[in-house]
Amino acid sequence: MAPVEIHDLHKAFGSQRVLDGVDLTVERGETLAVLGRSGTGKSVLLKLIIGLNKPDGGTIRILGEDIAALQNGQLNEVRKKMGFLFQQAALYDSLTVEENVGFPLSRHTRTSDEERKDKVRELLSSVGMEGDLGKMPSEISGGMQKRVGLARALALDPEIVLFDEPTSGLDPITAAEIGELINQLKSKREMSSIVVTHDIRGARRFADRMVLLHEGRIRAEGHYEELQKSDDEFVSRFMEATC
Repeated sequence: MAPVEIHDLHKAFGSQRVLDGVDLTVERGETLAVLGRSGTGKSVLLKLIIGLNKPDGGTIRILGEDIAALQNGQLNEVRKKMGFLFQQAALYDSLTVEENVGFPLSRHTRTSDEERKDKVRELLSSVGMEGDLGKMPSEISGGMQKRVGLARALALDPEIVLFDEPTSGLDPITAAEIGELINQLKSKREMSSIVVTHDIRGARRFADRMVLLHEGRIRAEGHYEELQKSDDEFVSRFMEATC
């Protein structure tokens, strides 16, 4: 059973059809990059997968559970097995770096204070932020905030992690470092990841497979080299414009 199985997914907002029959599977330990022009439904897809939005049609099975059919309590249990790195990191401004990463542990586990502190230090060390525990989000850079957000997303040892534009707004060196972190986490944790990104060069380094969304459907799917050699006019133009 694949951790993520999506079949015939549809979503519209009023008269705007965003997703129009998407089929997608993400295997265990696989990193999938979702590409596409702005407004093509990439972030909407992530919100549907984590249950923040409801689909108009189709099925989304997460770790064997059809999440559209779940009650809130059941959905929250599935969400504990997923991590989400938001585009802007979405850290709590009033909490320190240490408190931000420890928040999911405080809310969803019964670990002791000492166990929680040890876990937080381990998580921050894994993203190169172990020396910044007492800092506030406003005192660290955007790239550092992404690292802290990633550490928080991993706090409950998720089987699936969703990344929404993880390198957006970062300089090329920091973006490459975030991409390398995604690679390291894949090899260490064998988790499944879906990465929505415009950074196709970065995706080439960390993605096992890519899909290109266009007009609500998957227009192309495969490795970077396969998309590059596509005979489809839109796919060719997209790859030329972003490489």
